[in-house]
Amino acid sequence: MAFFLTTTAIFFAAGLIASVLVLLFFNRGASTNLLHLTLVITTTVCCWMMWAIVYLAQLKPLIVPVLSEGE
Repeated sequence: MAFFLTTTAIFFAAGLIASVLVLLFFNRGASTNLLHLTLVITTTVCCWMMWAIVYLAQLKPLIVPVLSEGE
């Protein structure tokens, strides 16, 4: 469980750093800044969700392999 929380914190930090960098380097008006921030936050959340779903699916799979007698 510690690995999950550590990686979640890394994703949060990466999203925060990317948001700050967008505000610093792409300052082109209020509506454009809001669009850029929305895109960065959405991308970070989607990447974290993809990682979390794959990690948790491997941690406890729904389908358990069944060994047959003949193999």
